[in-house]
Amino acid sequence: MTLAEDPTAEVTDLLQRLIRNECVNDGTPSSGHEVRSVDLLEDYLRLPGAEMKRYEPVPGRANLVLRIEGSDPKAPSLHLMGHTDVVPVTASGWKHDPFAGELIDGDVWGRGAIDMLDVTASMAVAVRRLMQSGFRPKGTLIYSAMADEEALGTHGAQWLTENAWDDVRSDFLVTEFGGARLPLSGPPKLPIMTAEKGSQWTRLRVRGTPGHGSTPYRSDNALVKAAEVITRIARYKAPLQLDERWKRILERLDLPAALRVAFSNPATFDLVLDRAPAGAAPIFYAATRTTFSPNIAHAGAKLNVIPDNAEIDVDIRTLVGDDGDKVRNMLRDAIGDLWSEVEIVAEGDNPATESPLRSPLWDTLTNVTKKLIPGAETVPFLVWGATDARYFRRKGVVSYGYGLMSERISFGEFIKMFHANNERIDQESLRLSTELFKQTARAFVG
Repeated sequence: MTLAEDPTAEVTDLLQRLIRNECVNDGTPSSGHEVRSVDLLEDYLRLPGAEMKRYEPVPGRANLVLRIEGSDPKAPSLHLMGHTDVVPVTASGWKHDPFAGELIDGDVWGRGAIDMLDVTASMAVAVRRLMQSGFRPKGTLIYSAMADEEALGTHGAQWLTENAWDDVRSDFLVTEFGGARLPLSGPPKLPIMTAEKGSQWTRLRVRGTPGHGSTPYRSDNALVKAAEVITRIARYKAPLQLDERWKRILERLDLPAALRVAFSNPATFDLVLDRAPAGAAPIFYAATRTTFSPNIAHAGAKLNVIPDNAEIDVDIRTLVGDDGDKVRNMLRDAIGDLWSEVEIVAEGDNPATESPLRSPLWDTLTNVTKKLIPGAETVPFLVWGATDARYFRRKGVVSYGYGLMSERISFGEFIKMFHANNERIDQESLRLSTELFKQTARAFVG
């Protein structure tokens, strides 16, 4: 690869500028300001051969969609989807300014460097380089930069799939996140995210009886009961689902035979969980069961008043088939004899989604990966959080999460940087991802 062909400097610069735009989404309609990055990307991608449209459901919450129309209507189409918003930061916890986008010892630092401005930038550079080369595909190629992904996609992917479907529809789609090397021996094992968990975020109200704070003996304190409810939920283990997807994952992992057998058996799975490769135990746990994490609690109106109610917000991430009444039954099992003191006052409705484990796009991503990282193997996996892909899967689009990470950042470090301090990405990962998206587009729709 010549210096002119090497995309590293270009994708590094674009990522730095996206970070500096500081498109922080705190969940309110007036946050995000994704219009800043849409202005940047629209200017960067303005070349002959493509049609670009902007959508702004709420002032400042802009989305960009670029289309390169294919010459053959029967050829499969491909959508490369990024997002431009990032989550808030606590700047005091960072080693470097989270919005300076500094390049330090080969790493770009800043909020969004991993989630997912690196992929958004890599996809944009790949598309621009394709256009500069005169790329005229058989199948339509789409690139999008979505708003509001970090707050459920209300002003981004959800709005576009409901209001501008003809502009974003495709047969296949790639978005965040995958390609971080699993912490296993042998050839590199790179996960392609073929599914993602759903979310049934739930608010519980625990009832008590008000009284004076100076006489707590045998009081019916809602906060005290809520503390016990929180503890029980945190300790609860939902039923294991060692399904076909999990079996496929195990088949591709270089685990000792005894450990592989133990991880395929519900009776022994939890017993050997802490013997999983470094950094893998939390992921194995999340991949095989619905999870419950009580993360917010509120109670009390005045310090000297025993609270008569307390509210608990529980982050519930569901596997396919675990939603609605199944989740409520799990909560009842977790809370036990205190269930009569609890009511559900709000809950979300975001079922899990999945795509086929094998498809023409899977094969293309695998083949391109092997060219860029000789000896690498792709492994089906699932996103334990949420991405915009769910809106497209529900409309029948085969959707995967993927990119390519170098060896510089370990799997454990990669996972810990999501929504955390000191987020960063190395330049070799940026180069690999850019080449992945460029070569995948050429091979799949070219």
